[in-house]
Amino acid sequence: MRWAVILVFVAALHAEQAPIGIVRGDMVKWSGSPDLGQLTLSNPTGEYSCTFDAKTYMERDGQMVAIRAFAAGDRIELVTDRRPGSEVCYARTLHSVEAQAQRRPPLRRGPSPTETWAPRGDLTFSGMVVRVSPDILILRTRSEPRKTIQLRQDTRYLSDGQRVDAEELKVNTHVFVRGGRNLEDEIEAYQVIWGGIVHPEF
Repeated sequence: MRWAVILVFVAALHAEQAPIGIVRGDMVKWSGSPDLGQLTLSNPTGEYSCTFDAKTYMERDGQMVAIRAFAAGDRIELVTDRRPGSEVCYARTLHSVEAQAQRRPPLRRGPSPTETWAPRGDLTFSGMVVRVSPDILILRTRSEPRKTIQLRQDTRYLSDGQRVDAEELKVNTHVFVRGGRNLEDEIEAYQVIWGGIVHPEF
């Protein structure tokens, strides 16, 4: 297992790393094991690699799946991050994206059949939770002391790669938010992610 970890990260260091945030493209390949590996995707800007592990949340057609559910040519979307002190890309979430994602925005706020697995929006934020209520999340970010984000009925909460209830999100937690703007031009959260990234021992 130790040598498998080393090989994955050596390969990652020699590949073009995906940028931090939301990255979309076509799956080229993946290597390693379901618990630790590297995937490659391509889009019009280039070909990028990103590592994943057992805490990466993977979803296809509304179901939680393993990396084996994805194959070359699949349209995918990653929410990416970096390991502390490293430039290696880490995938916090991996979603399959189908044609249904290219739809008109809903006329009213609320859950939609496809948005649970392929939500619209291309905004990401990282910060410390200052306040949280059933409808509002306020963050302290590097650029803003108070960033207000609307919480939806279908906002998803992930802690250490596992789905959790909204009540698990606490003040002073460092979170990664994926969202977009609604028809009122307010920022809405589609995913709120927190928890540690696995640090393999070399």
